[in-house]
Amino acid sequence: MLSLHDLLRQQVPGVPVTKLLVAINLLIFVAMLASGAGLWHSSNSVQLAWGANFGPATQEGEWWRLGTAMFLHFGLIHLTLNLWALWDAGQLVERMYGHARFTAIYFASGLAGNLLSLVAHKGLAISGGASGAIFGIYGALLVFLWRERGRLHPREFRWFFWGAMAFAMVSLGLGLAITGIDNAAHVGGFVSGLLGGIIFADPAAAAINRKASHVFGRGRLAAISTLALGVFILIVQIPPPAYKWSEEVLARKEIGNFLRDDLAISQAWQHILDDARRGGVSFDELAGRIDTTVGNPYEESFEQLSELPPDPALPSAATIEMLRHYAERRRDASRAFAEGLRTHNPGQIRHALEMARQPPQMPGLSSPTPSALPH
Repeated sequence: MLSLHDLLRQQVPGVPVTKLLVAINLLIFVAMLASGAGLWHSSNSVQLAWGANFGPATQEGEWWRLGTAMFLHFGLIHLTLNLWALWDAGQLVERMYGHARFTAIYFASGLAGNLLSLVAHKGLAISGGASGAIFGIYGALLVFLWRERGRLHPREFRWFFWGAMAFAMVSLGLGLAITGIDNAAHVGGFVSGLLGGIIFADPAAAAINRKASHVFGRGRLAAISTLALGVFILIVQIPPPAYKWSEEVLARKEIGNFLRDDLAISQAWQHILDDARRGGVSFDELAGRIDTTVGNPYEESFEQLSELPPDPALPSAATIEMLRHYAERRRDASRAFAEGLRTHNPGQIRHALEMARQPPQMPGLSSPTPSALPH
């Protein structure tokens, strides 16, 4: 009987992938902090900008998010827990399978986990984290230990195998019990890791005898078929996106432009009113300035907002509609004010100013998703 240390005493030459993955995750987290992410929690907008997995965005051609989401973390605690698990199990599993096969298991598990997350949450959750891939590493660890159980000392086998199994099961159980954790990514990664452990097993041991080689070949074929079928089923089950992400991005851009323009127009209107109080400017001149610097810009804003896609499913739809009515009211108020100046009608001027002073009832930009799910 061998100890696990004896079984793996030969170091695998090449760049240690686990350490490289830990470093990449740390560097990305630091870069996110530098770009405005929070130390303990990052907003949805930051996660989306850095490539989190999110149905409307991922399904609109940004499929790379299934991969980039593996390197994003929502805060320091999330990052610490994941990197501790990766460091602890990753180096061991990397020695078991070698650099290339370990890397394949890691990324296949992460991608499969994020794909299952996309399906399970119907594309309505922002998710990110390395734990889907890490669960895959634990799945591959269990496969290796089970396959080598006959060569390992029974005490070491029980310690490592049941310890890894307990970690995986307790983590999955906590994911079910605690809301706000993307357990779908955990499950998808774990199952993919189990299958990956079979697919990428070292065929050298199986080549000892013909019977073992035959069993090994059948097991690998079954694992490949199961993984391919699972991925195909998930792809077929991907729900249609709730809305077009490009339209939501455009809407938010127009909202930002309008709010910036509205501030400038309001300041210009106030300058005109200040000039009117000081005197020395004719009513016709004031009316012309109102039309040019207030009425026409609000008309342009109203038209631009009206041209946006009228999809009520967009999170920004309510805000767009409110701003459209606001721009229309301010346009009409400015024109009524200018007309009152031209006709020397104090009542119309007062009424127009009252209309203009009504603030927009901002509903606020709703979150593009109901929740953010770290994993």
